[in-house]
Amino acid sequence: MNIIIVGGGIMGLSTAWALIRGSARVTLIEQHALPNPLGSSVDQHRLIRYPYGSARGYARMNHAAYDAWERLWRDLGVRLQIETGTLVLCGPGDDWAAESRAVLQAEGIQHEPLALATLNERFPLIQAEGLAEAFYCEHGGLLRAEAIIGSLKHHLLDRGLRLLTRTRVQAVDAEAGSVTLADGRMLAADRVLVTAGPWTRTLLPELAEVARPSRQVAVYLNAPADLAVHWYRAPMLLDIGAQAGFYAVPPRVSGDGMRLGLKVSDHRFGATADPGSDREPREAEIEAILAPVRQRLVRGDEYRVAQAKTCFYDVEANEKFQFRQLGPRGFAFCGSSGHGFKFGATLGEQMAAAVLERAEYQAVADWIAGGLQPVPYDCGPYETGINADPASASESTG
Repeated sequence: MNIIIVGGGIMGLSTAWALIRGSARVTLIEQHALPNPLGSSVDQHRLIRYPYGSARGYARMNHAAYDAWERLWRDLGVRLQIETGTLVLCGPGDDWAAESRAVLQAEGIQHEPLALATLNERFPLIQAEGLAEAFYCEHGGLLRAEAIIGSLKHHLLDRGLRLLTRTRVQAVDAEAGSVTLADGRMLAADRVLVTAGPWTRTLLPELAEVARPSRQVAVYLNAPADLAVHWYRAPMLLDIGAQAGFYAVPPRVSGDGMRLGLKVSDHRFGATADPGSDREPREAEIEAILAPVRQRLVRGDEYRVAQAKTCFYDVEANEKFQFRQLGPRGFAFCGSSGHGFKFGATLGEQMAAAVLERAEYQAVADWIAGGLQPVPYDCGPYETGINADPASASESTG
C-alpha cells in the first residue's frame, strides 16, 4: 500500500515508522526543513508522565507509550529518554492532584503521598508554603524531542522513506487519496494521512474546531549557582491544575554529553494566531509564566531568563486527541493539545493499523480519544517489509 503523510512532526514520523514496518511505501511531505524549527515537536525535551487528573485513559495510555518507545529505541539503536520521576503539587481548592491520585490508585501505578511539613527536606528547591497536597511518582521523565525527530528522519530514510522537505501542500483530496502541492503538482496514493498540527485547519477547514492553533511560550532559566546541583537530581515538577500553575522540566546531561536546560511553562492555552508568524515572546507572556515559578521555588526571584521561545499547539476543547477518517482514502490526526508527544510512538502504531486496515478504525479512534482499550496490533519487523532496501531512500526539496 502507498501512503502519503502530510506533516513531519512526531505524529507523522511515528506513523511512517509503523507503516514501513507494516510493509507500506511511505512518502512524507514537510513544508519546512526537518526537523522543522517552527514545529510543535521541536524543542530540547517533552515530558512523559502518569499523573493525568481524571483522564484515566491517558494515564493508562502511558503503559502502551513506554512499550512503544522501547520498540523505537531498539530500531534507532539509541535511547533518547531520561527518567526523572514526577513531583505533583497543588494549592487549596485544586482537584487535579487528588483526581490524579485516584486514577493512579485505580490503575495500580506507584505513587507516594508526601508530608508538606518535610517536603523541603526531600526536595530543597520547593517552597511548601501555600500548598495543599504533594505526591511523588518514581516514573516519568524527559523525551529528547528534537533528537528524536532527527534520528527518526535518518532512520526512516535508511528504511526507504521518500521525504519531500520544503514542500507545501495546498489541498488534500480525501476521496481520491491525493494532495496538490503549491507548485501545482498532484501526488496520489492509496491513503493520505494529515498530521499537520496547528496548520491542520488551513488544509482541512472542517477540523478547525478541534485543531485551534494556540500560541504557547516556554522559558529556559538559569538557577542560582548553589542551587543548580539540586536541579540535576530533581524530578519533573507538575503544578498544572491550578489557575496560575506551571510545570518545570529539570536540566540533565544526556549520555552523549548534550546539556538539556531547565525549562518552565504553563498548560493554559494562548491566543489563536498564525503558527507561521508571531513567534517573538512578549515580556508580559514571560512574566505570566515566571510569577507562579517565583512563588513556588525557593529563592525564585534569583532565577534568570536564559531564553524564551514560542511554539503552537493544536487544541481540542476537551484535550482529547482526534483521529478522523475523512473519506475512503483520507485520515487526519489533530488536537494534540500540548500533551501528545509522549504518546507519539504508540499513536503512530495505532494509526498505522487503521490506515492499513489491520484494525477497525472506530476502535482506534476511540482509544486515541482517551478510551481505555487499545487495539492489539503488531507492525512486524522491518525484514518483512517492502521498504527494507535502504537504496530506495530519497530526500528532496520542492
